Amino acid sequence: MSNTVDTINPATEEKLQSYTLLSDDEANKAVDNAHEAFTQWRKTSLSERSKLLNALADKIDERADDIAELMVQEMGKVKAQGYQEVELCASICRYSAEHGPEQLKDEKRAYEGGNAVISYQPTGVILGIQPWNFPLYQVIRYSVPNIMAGNTTVLKHADNVFGMAKLIQELYEEAGFPKNVFQSLIISGETASKLIQHEKVRGVTFTGSDTVGKKVAENAGSQSKKSVLELGSNDAFVVLEDADIETAVEACVQGRVINNGETCVSAKRIIVADKIYDEFRDAYLEAFKGLKVGDPQNEDTDVGPMARKDLIDKLHDQVQDSIKNGATCTLGGEMSEGKGYFYPVTILENVKPGMPAYDDELFGPVASFIRAKDDEDAMRLANDSRYGLGGGIFSKNTDRAIDLARDEFDTGMVNINGYALAQPNLPFGGVKESGYGREHGGFGIKEFVNIKTILVAD
Repeated sequence: MSNTVDTINPATEEKLQSYTLLSDDEANKAVDNAHEAFTQWRKTSLSERSKLLNALADKIDERADDIAELMVQEMGKVKAQGYQEVELCASICRYSAEHGPEQLKDEKRAYEGGNAVISYQPTGVILGIQPWNFPLYQVIRYSVPNIMAGNTTVLKHADNVFGMAKLIQELYEEAGFPKNVFQSLIISGETASKLIQHEKVRGVTFTGSDTVGKKVAENAGSQSKKSVLELGSNDAFVVLEDADIETAVEACVQGRVINNGETCVSAKRIIVADKIYDEFRDAYLEAFKGLKVGDPQNEDTDVGPMARKDLIDKLHDQVQDSIKNGATCTLGGEMSEGKGYFYPVTILENVKPGMPAYDDELFGPVASFIRAKDDEDAMRLANDSRYGLGGGIFSKNTDRAIDLARDEFDTGMVNINGYALAQPNLPFGGVKESGYGREHGGFGIKEFVNIKTILVAD
């Protein structure tokens, strides 16, 4: 196996940079350094950690242009969405700085014969294995709460965004964090798998495919180490009979093409009650036809290139396989000519079980339409998936939609009459084969702490 990795601009197919991978010994040494840093970092006050996280937020804001440009270059993100990601990451830092001390403070509880203290103590080095699609956010999401909690972190980022991996370490160091509290390791997936077994790694957080995630969980479990998994999904957005069509179309279009369609919590399966199916489909088709696929640098671009050649090839195979199995391609579905990994916005109808568009995750700008007999059938179809990350419900009866979301939708998150991505103050995560554990909202900060009980007899 080669010990170098090239990053490629997906819009031009030009090489950006070459990176030399660390050896297993070098990676092990980095974990040792992270543990050494942990022995001191855990002693820092919560107020000092908050101060540094606010400084990190300021650095992210200051470097916004550099960060957004690197996202465009390395993974083809539409530039305006790159700035939105930067803003979200600064907000996560500030949220953790403000609320972390309260979330981590000791609790007191009485018991028969005494009083107890419940303390949230850091555990050590946390390994993060993160994907390319939100190359700053995915890393900030796991590292900031863990560092606030007193842990140290090492990162294995996706190969195609190694430039971002290096930049994030620079941001931490420029903000004043002690050396080795956060480290980006330029390593292979194979080396990362070995690091899970390093005695100083105390937990693993992984975002990516369910196939790889299960292997990560098995590896960590064999060492009695906790893992948090945020895996893929095939989110259903359900348009009920009483939905406002305009609202539903706008949200389902945005939810399908945001981040070039390469988002875990996208509106992938669009399930529409028969009574309004044709009206919804026609309006959606009109909106989709108006989207511009092109250079992510351009302000009028809605959808940029897919991040890698293997990803566009896989997506096209899934689309064609679905068509061979009976799906109707209403729009798009043909590979683009010329340079760059551009895939046309695509609509598949008559999507049924046994097709990739129904069963699997299509990671790109392809909307899968499913006609439901009625509202009850729509909810049944929504839950007919091995995944359970997010989803959506559209109805003019908000109270009923909330009841369905809470009591029937088998997912970790549900949008009602809109589309929203992650929020710093709300838990993020899923169920079934979309993984387990939560991030954000005070939940992620306690995933890798030792919840310690101290019993004090009267």
